[in-house]
Amino acid sequence: MTGSIRSLLPSRRDYAHVGRTWRADLLAGLTVGIVALPLALGFGVSSGLSAEAGLITAVVAGVLAAVFGGSHVQVSGPTGAMVVVLVPIVATHGPGAVAVVALLAGVLVLAAGALRLGRAVSYIPWPVIEGFTLGIAVIIFSQQIPALVSAHSAPADEHSANAIIAAVQSFARFDPGYAAWALGSVAVVALCMWGAPRVHRAIPGSLIGIVVVAVLTLAVGAPLARIGALPAALPAPALPLVDLPTLAALAAPAATVAALAAIESLLSARVAASLADTGAYDPDRELVGQGLASIGSSLFGGMPATGAIARTAVGVRSGGRSRLAALTHALVLLLIVLVVSGPVGQIPLAALAGVLMVTAVRMVHPDTVRAILRSTRADAVAFVATAVITVSFDLIVAVLIGVAFAAFFALRGMSQASKVRREDLRGEPRPGDERIAILRFDGPLSFTSADRVFAEVDAIRGVSVVIMRMSQLELVDATGAHMLGEITQALERRGVTVLIKGVQPRHEELFRSVGVLDALRHHNHLFADLPSAITHARSHVQRETTTA
Repeated sequence: MTGSIRSLLPSRRDYAHVGRTWRADLLAGLTVGIVALPLALGFGVSSGLSAEAGLITAVVAGVLAAVFGGSHVQVSGPTGAMVVVLVPIVATHGPGAVAVVALLAGVLVLAAGALRLGRAVSYIPWPVIEGFTLGIAVIIFSQQIPALVSAHSAPADEHSANAIIAAVQSFARFDPGYAAWALGSVAVVALCMWGAPRVHRAIPGSLIGIVVVAVLTLAVGAPLARIGALPAALPAPALPLVDLPTLAALAAPAATVAALAAIESLLSARVAASLADTGAYDPDRELVGQGLASIGSSLFGGMPATGAIARTAVGVRSGGRSRLAALTHALVLLLIVLVVSGPVGQIPLAALAGVLMVTAVRMVHPDTVRAILRSTRADAVAFVATAVITVSFDLIVAVLIGVAFAAFFALRGMSQASKVRREDLRGEPRPGDERIAILRFDGPLSFTSADRVFAEVDAIRGVSVVIMRMSQLELVDATGAHMLGEITQALERRGVTVLIKGVQPRHEELFRSVGVLDALRHHNHLFADLPSAITHARSHVQRETTTA
């Protein structure tokens, strides 16, 4: 028990290689911090809270997740997926509810890690993940449109409706003059984000784009809405006010946020582990770390946090190989809060919208979409259904329905893979061989195919002995094994002798417990090889012929 708890806590092994990698880690952390700044600001504003909330989350959650999480390179903070969930929460319960939701969700994620539920994400199929990502990208892009059409229509102003509907409704307040300035800002940011990596991939195009737009806005006096004043220090920690009515009202939203935080963080950690040789990640400890990160963020008035795959990938590709990189990223953002909060407050909201729009576009990979749509019908349906439901209804519901679609088609495929084939007897034919049926069972035998297999076997007529070959049976569940017992009994009641050949050792205990072997007329009717079973079957047919 003690060892199990200790495995979920930080240890010296987390920093075993820092002596060799610290220089690269510091540089990677600085790079990620610069990249994360506009995203933290943008996600804070887009969620309906403030840029300050985004920065607080990136700093506090970034430190806690780096220290306590299960990945050596994961970078955590506010993410676009979380914003999508928070917008309706803010609309329904107000901005003050987010800290409570973050606290409750953090406790749930922490409990999931303590209960060792981290491997559950491995059951989410790839097409569902990509459909989920596509849906989030569409929502993030749509959420920025209200900030571009009018100075009085920031992204949070339309958060009571679906993101796409809100984007359409925002055109009721369309201001051509303001929209021209805003779209120009988006174009500048997009151009910088597109062109900077082509000069050198280490150049932070998003930050350059924001600086250029901010400078031009100040220089020409453009009428663009700004972030506004930011505090020059982190606020003092305080426990959010939680009472029973609040708990009852926010329990369901907190569960949704917790599920999203767990799924996104584990997916990000899994991808991060494949980007470089940084060691395996511990999914259970990752949940513990992300739970603590959201709890810590809530105490400072921040948002729920998750692992951020885009920032994590930047860190790894910039040379980050240990937790020091993620810690440095958070400290860089803290330094920005302490030193340059004034200039940061002058950043136009349209510039942040441009960053998030480009980020949303980059989340979608056309080659991946084409590959899934051309793969199998089941995967294509799961992908499309997940994307559509994500945009139309709810992220977690979309994942659940996507998994349900995938599971349905997987089970149907499993059912179709179950086969019963009648084989001819080997060797020289003998009189009476036509009275013997050899049935070979292939593939899995489960609840999905049990009725069909029963009907196929029960339809056999004109035989005295049935040999059921089990050596090629891959998977058997309790329903499949129960069906074998029932078909054995049904054949025996018709006077047909059933012989079973080749029960695999891994299936033997199940066959005994559900009564398959007990259904045989005699314990000698269980055989290890086919020739012995055929010899026994011929003796039965011969006795019947002699008796007749």
